[in-house]
Amino acid sequence: MSIDIPPFPPPIPAGRDGCPATGSLAVVGNAPEIRAAAGAIDAAACVVRFNNAAGFGGPTGARVTHLALVNRGGQMREWLADRHFLERPVVRAAQAFILPFPMLPEAQNRPEPICWTREALARLRPLGRPIHILPDALHERARGLLASRPNRPPNPSTGFLVTLALLLARSRGAAPIQAYGFGFDGWPGHPWAAERAWFAENQAAGRLHLHSLHG
Repeated sequence: MSIDIPPFPPPIPAGRDGCPATGSLAVVGNAPEIRAAAGAIDAAACVVRFNNAAGFGGPTGARVTHLALVNRGGQMREWLADRHFLERPVVRAAQAFILPFPMLPEAQNRPEPICWTREALARLRPLGRPIHILPDALHERARGLLASRPNRPPNPSTGFLVTLALLLARSRGAAPIQAYGFGFDGWPGHPWAAERAWFAENQAAGRLHLHSLHG
């Protein structure tokens, strides 16, 4: 598996609406066994969390600059049905949002909708914060990096997609991304072993540091 990161338009821009291109960056996964690391996470210039943000306000700290919200499937449908969703502490604290999946054309979202991007945008836009949608090109790059079996393209996880997008936005020589709470386990449709190997190879290359779940 190649770990080369050739030039690529950053899906999440660095700067005011994105994470700094060179500064400290913490990406916090949702593994239930994540160890306490609040001080280190909150000290980062940019803190990216996912979905229901396990440990937020407790063992994983109280800062979030970017919140990635999965915009396909039942989880987003559940959030949209919750009239108090925007009042959740992690949603209220987020300075920007990331929707990891491109918007499906309406014709491809029938008869049973799986893409809730339009509805998610309608819910989030009144907050007046930037919303980044990861493009098809990033998904193609992710599938290429994780491909292991011919004629069976992998389905990258949200954590992998967002971490790849952040890595592509970093400047050469930037401080390694600090990754916490990645257990590489969950829905069986994701290529967990390939994702773990990609994280390990990028750690060896000095692009990120994968913190152990157990200290």
